[in-house]
Amino acid sequence: MTIRNWIKFFFVASLIGGAVNGVFSLIIRWDFFQPYVTAGEWGEFFAAFAWMIFLGITMSVIAQAGFFAYLTLHQVAVNIFRSLTLWNWVQLLLIIIALVDVIAFRFIPQADTTKDWIVYSVLIIVLVGGSVLTAMKKVKMTGKKHVLISALFFMIVITTLEWTIALMGRDAKIDEYVALLLFPLLAVNAFQLLMLPKYNEQSEIDRKRLDERRKARKQQA
Repeated sequence: MTIRNWIKFFFVASLIGGAVNGVFSLIIRWDFFQPYVTAGEWGEFFAAFAWMIFLGITMSVIAQAGFFAYLTLHQVAVNIFRSLTLWNWVQLLLIIIALVDVIAFRFIPQADTTKDWIVYSVLIIVLVGGSVLTAMKKVKMTGKKHVLISALFFMIVITTLEWTIALMGRDAKIDEYVALLLFPLLAVNAFQLLMLPKYNEQSEIDRKRLDERRKARKQQA
């Protein structure tokens, strides 16, 4: 990918992360905004909203780092296992481990009320459901069924690792951030997984155009 297209990729991903986190913060963390609205303190309201957008952009940067780390991991793993099929089985096992870890060691110990159970159940459904839909879209776009497991691995395991920042928190309001931060991570990771080929293709086109310009300049010289 060319630097120009990488900057575009980074900017769009950051914009998605900030926008998604900003929108969902108004829903999930309305108790944070409500006092400012009630008191008519719009300056404070917009400052708080800007903070939520910045938080989403920060999560986007983390998601992008995780994505490029996964791309490296995927190539290394395929070389180590010398078989995409074997690597897919390993990824499937890691998906199960990641989900069990989140449910058994994070959610169940913290679920004290019916509301907690509902919230955690919804989050798992969103994580798995969003991941499955993204993976199916990836298969449809590429026409390659074997990418399904890799896409699920990235969307579930890598997203969960990125989500650990919130999952490991112990603040009184941490559950709200656990719920909130899942959405920008899922959105940005889905964007990266589905749109990276488009940016790579554009980079190839840009390189060819650059080569043609260089050849034209040499001929003119």
